[in-house]
Amino acid sequence: MRRVIGIGETVLDIIFKDDQPISAVPGGSTFNCLVSLGRCGVKASFISETGNDRIGHRIIDFIGKNGIDASGVNVYPDSKSPLSLAFLNDNSDAEYIFYKDHPKDRLDFNYPDVHEDDIVVFGSYYAVNPVIRPQVHGFLEYARSHGAILYYDVNFRASHKDEVVKLTPNILENLELSDIVRGSTEDFAVMFRKTDPDVIYRSQIAFYTKKFICTCGSSPVELRADGGFKKQYPILQSSHIVSTIGAGDNFNAGFVYGMIKYGITREMVQRGLTESQWDSIIDCALQFSTNACQSIDNYVDEAFGERMRLDK
Repeated sequence: MRRVIGIGETVLDIIFKDDQPISAVPGGSTFNCLVSLGRCGVKASFISETGNDRIGHRIIDFIGKNGIDASGVNVYPDSKSPLSLAFLNDNSDAEYIFYKDHPKDRLDFNYPDVHEDDIVVFGSYYAVNPVIRPQVHGFLEYARSHGAILYYDVNFRASHKDEVVKLTPNILENLELSDIVRGSTEDFAVMFRKTDPDVIYRSQIAFYTKKFICTCGSSPVELRADGGFKKQYPILQSSHIVSTIGAGDNFNAGFVYGMIKYGITREMVQRGLTESQWDSIIDCALQFSTNACQSIDNYVDEAFGERMRLDK
């Protein structure tokens, strides 16, 4: 089976409702994506970092229990694991405060084996952080040279808005390396002060990659692709939305799952997917995202994962 390699941060998400903590779960954008894929029987490896404390030990244990290879997670012996405080509003959307104590980030890892048509998932501040940029960029180039599909989830938080100018060269490098780019209108409002998908695609994305997915909360997903192809996909309706914290991360998981399920290769991506292929993959993405929003956790539930397993 093809493998998914994720590179990104780990955190402990402490979730608040009405200013009271209601849950504490391992998290991180790429982390959430891989946990959901692991629950669906997808072979996955994770490159990351954590502290040598109870939280870090819990996170690594959680990774293993969900079938993910954690050998690429770097444990800093003298650091505390990062925390994220997520405050849910009446619409179950979150505002975040981040706490991180890695004063000497250095990201030391051995490259995992990458084969043709494996899928690399990356994004968030981790993918543009200047301190670890040489290691991240080196791995992305290595994966691309070995024939992997690179999926970039921009996921640029407002907490980093003052760093946009400094980080723009890294963002553009990521776009250039990527086969498929997904971002939310919130991301692009922070990065480019633009929210219209057509304007974002034409002015910021299309020069680097022709495959672009733009999400906007409960509004339809916008797809832009080769040859001027464009399409909207309505969000699946659910009467039981608990938390949208993992919505985007699980959209990514479902998209990657769909590429594997339907045999989408890098050559096919580069040639241009058909409308029916896009429809099938994005349907998976929406199913994963909808399921994840129905619990306080950041991932699809285990029953959903069992139904969707690819390794049966």
